[in-house]
Amino acid sequence: MLNRRRFAAAVAWGAAASVGVPVLRAQVRPERGRVTVAVHGKSTIYHLPLTIASQLGYFRAEGLDVEIAEAPSNARALQAVASGAADVVSGAFEYTIALQGYGQLFQSIVLQGRAPQVAIGVSTRSMPGYQSVADLRGRRIGVSAPGSATTIAANLVLSRAGLRASDVSFVGVGAEVGAITSLRTGQIDVMSNTDPVMTLLEQKGDVRIISDTRTLKGTEAVFGGPMPAGCLQAPLEFVQQHPDTCQALANAVVRALKWLQTAGPTDIIRTVPESYLLGDRALYLASFDRVREAISLDGVMSDDAAQTALRALARVDPAVIYDKIELAKTFTNSFARRAKEKFRA
Repeated sequence: MLNRRRFAAAVAWGAAASVGVPVLRAQVRPERGRVTVAVHGKSTIYHLPLTIASQLGYFRAEGLDVEIAEAPSNARALQAVASGAADVVSGAFEYTIALQGYGQLFQSIVLQGRAPQVAIGVSTRSMPGYQSVADLRGRRIGVSAPGSATTIAANLVLSRAGLRASDVSFVGVGAEVGAITSLRTGQIDVMSNTDPVMTLLEQKGDVRIISDTRTLKGTEAVFGGPMPAGCLQAPLEFVQQHPDTCQALANAVVRALKWLQTAGPTDIIRTVPESYLLGDRALYLASFDRVREAISLDGVMSDDAAQTALRALARVDPAVIYDKIELAKTFTNSFARRAKEKFRA
């Protein structure tokens, strides 16, 4: 069991049907037949591999009954695990580092994204004269949720321009229609978010993109190296006690990653729930094309990417002391590598 009092400190940081696919039998019976995955923003492309694994029955093929539970924020997703309401979190890899800084050990078991997929755009309506990041001082920045990857990316961009988090106001706006409304009604001046929200705002001329990590090149420019994104992560104790369950989860996600490498527009539209498309199929497909290279190919985390994440977080979170973090405990590639071999991903 997690120490809930200590975990509360970590959560406080977070607050600043198969469609014709053949079913494969699991090689080993998971220790847990039912697994709950807590996630914030499950409809975003950031979590698309998780969606595909669920929609195409890949979890069932591994002997798992997986519930993907939407949380109102990333902090609440982590809290769900602390309370026993969920077993696993689908979220940014940086959480494993930040939580260790607060004395909690979470471990990534399979990587879903190899670039953050976060874009930052200034409102063309409220900031038509924008010239540099310094112009963001005193502005309201909309993020999917406080403490999220969208907040971390924005903080890093600010810090490189000599600004602190206290120089702006962060506003949680979600990652769906509500976020779009917040910008268009003037509740925020800047948006730091993921797709399909950012592509929609960009296409409609609502924002001017000033930082973009939806591509590998853009990620390199912002973070100075490869930067991991979403992953499935769980308390280290869970990973150690349920290795076959973790392997089954990794198998399903890696299989989804392989499917995404060759999926065409029709495949995507047939598989992704209609409610995730924001009422515009063409927009969703354009968003997918924009971030396609940011999706992991095989679920494996590189040492360089983990190091980049540590450097970035140490720069914006005072609780993360660079030379005190045991990075090797924040992720394991053992499950992803076996899944990669199984599915030849």
